[in-house]
Amino acid sequence: MGFDGKHRPLVGHLPVLNATILAWALLGGGAEAACRQALALGLDISGSVDAQEYRLQVDGLAAALLAPEVSQKALASPETPVFIAVYEWSGQSRQRVLINWTALQSPADLSRIATTLRKTRRQSRKGATAIGRAMGFADMLFREGPDCWTYTLDLSGDGKNNDGPSPQTVRKDPRFERVTINGLVIGSDTTMGRDERQMEIMELSAYYRTRVIHGHDAFIEVAMGFEDYQRAMERKLLRELKGLVLGALE
Repeated sequence: MGFDGKHRPLVGHLPVLNATILAWALLGGGAEAACRQALALGLDISGSVDAQEYRLQVDGLAAALLAPEVSQKALASPETPVFIAVYEWSGQSRQRVLINWTALQSPADLSRIATTLRKTRRQSRKGATAIGRAMGFADMLFREGPDCWTYTLDLSGDGKNNDGPSPQTVRKDPRFERVTINGLVIGSDTTMGRDERQMEIMELSAYYRTRVIHGHDAFIEVAMGFEDYQRAMERKLLRELKGLVLGALE
């Protein structure tokens, strides 16, 4: 089911999970929203990502969403679903939505998303690495999307920002006060030698840790290369998908 701007009130008994989120839901008006988490996934398609790596990334996300443990967690509470959106990013003017906000309420929803991702074809093979602009695009998606209890941005990337506003400046904007930004750092498949690749990944991870990720419990996941992307994304989604602890709300 795609986002249509309408929300249903919470009724009946729901599984309970986090006292802070519960308090916010009751006191801050979140009890009106039928959405426990808005999860936006941004995929890096900058010039350093070739055609094969593009497919490994997009198809890897599709497979990760269908992984049994991920599916189980994503569909744990269909009464208050997770909403997901997927977009591509590279330079300042190159962003494209692949999956608009969609509620995850049944296996069929995940299957449709995976099918759409697998049918997606790359439109551009050029572009810089504008991480700050990718964050700004996610903010636009969040503002146009559902009203949820939590907001998470999942940014995949294989390089540092080299175009547009710096990510460390963008993440300080008040618009991201309620957004957790996590990073999936991707090592280069062309780097020769295990030690060289490890050093490259350590450097990029440090960059993401100090300049990109943001918010309570923000974290970094690492893919040793695009061949490792699916495994890394599965592990990342298992940490990101939240099960909320809510008592009986009427």
